[in-house]
Amino acid sequence: MKISVFLADDQTVLRDGLRSLLESNPDVTVVGEAANGRDAVREIEKLRPDVAVLDISMPELDGIDAAQIVRERCPGTKVVMLSVSSDAESIYRALQAGAAGYLLKSSAGREVAQAVRAVHLGKHYFSDQITDAMVKGYGSVLEEKSPMASLSRRERQVLMLLAEGRSAPEIAGRLSLSPRTVETYRARMMQKLGTKDFRELVVFAVKHGIIKPE
Repeated sequence: MKISVFLADDQTVLRDGLRSLLESNPDVTVVGEAANGRDAVREIEKLRPDVAVLDISMPELDGIDAAQIVRERCPGTKVVMLSVSSDAESIYRALQAGAAGYLLKSSAGREVAQAVRAVHLGKHYFSDQITDAMVKGYGSVLEEKSPMASLSRRERQVLMLLAEGRSAPEIAGRLSLSPRTVETYRARMMQKLGTKDFRELVVFAVKHGIIKPE
């Protein structure tokens, strides 16, 4: 039986390329794809693929939160995180969310099928470019608690939308909250992260992979 794979990335060209590469392997089939995290979670719940390849930075819901939801709702689906970043904190957050693999976009073309097979067999997979030094850095992040660990899933969602330039009323509508609650989340995050203003919140979001830099 073929390994069923779901792809989620906001770049159509990348999704198309990965689909083509994966489906050139006789033991793999791509059963669906999405351009944002929220659609990805919904479709994964419906399709129950063997493996989901998720971009770490997507609109609506980032890959970290999507992976955590998939782990809770679809425990039979293994997650491979797709990222441009090889920093220790991103790896740490991905593994904490339940990802079984971490694939760099720069090498995804030649490694994606190998990663899918590895996690399907219950193994972990890291891109070749993730060196021993990076893995050691991951260990240090475990010892020094990541600032992202202080934020709840809802706070990360609000942070992502704020950093994308969404207004409090717009965020409230998207997340079924009141504008006052959104402002409360914003104030709480600034206190937790030690940021003084909105600009520093955006810088934090970019640095920690919540949103992509322009």
